[in-house]
Amino acid sequence: MPDTLLERITDDLKDAMREKDKVRLRTLRSLRAAITNKEIDKRQDGTEKALDDQEQLALVRKQVKQRKDSIEQYDKAGREDLVEKEQAEIDVLQEYLPDPLDDDELTETLEAIIDEVGAESMADMGAVMGRAMSELRGRVDGRRVQERVQDLLT
Repeated sequence: MPDTLLERITDDLKDAMREKDKVRLRTLRSLRAAITNKEIDKRQDGTEKALDDQEQLALVRKQVKQRKDSIEQYDKAGREDLVEKEQAEIDVLQEYLPDPLDDDELTETLEAIIDEVGAESMADMGAVMGRAMSELRGRVDGRRVQERVQDLLT
């Protein structure tokens, strides 16, 4: 079993080559290139070389977002063939993201954070959001967290 996300991607890339899975191969090559480019950028900035798993997950999320944006544009242009291509790539990328939180889990987690922080009003929202985003990074959209925190604090 691979230890890091990058090792898992590399192993899956090899499997896709063996299986001649063109969609998976194209998607994982693109993701691997994005990770490599980010590592090169970090090296040029004088920081450490390798990306940690959180940074790699952020790149996966960015790749998903880019494809969703493309789908929106292709849909407006009536290019259903390209919409399907992008959606297939999103499906591959989402295998590398943690499972998103459902509404009940989100509410339960936020209520616990509000109790820990001792938040009582909207004035305490910054403290709650800071803790929530560090705990929930990658599992839920920040806008969704913000809306739910506002509901709970009002």
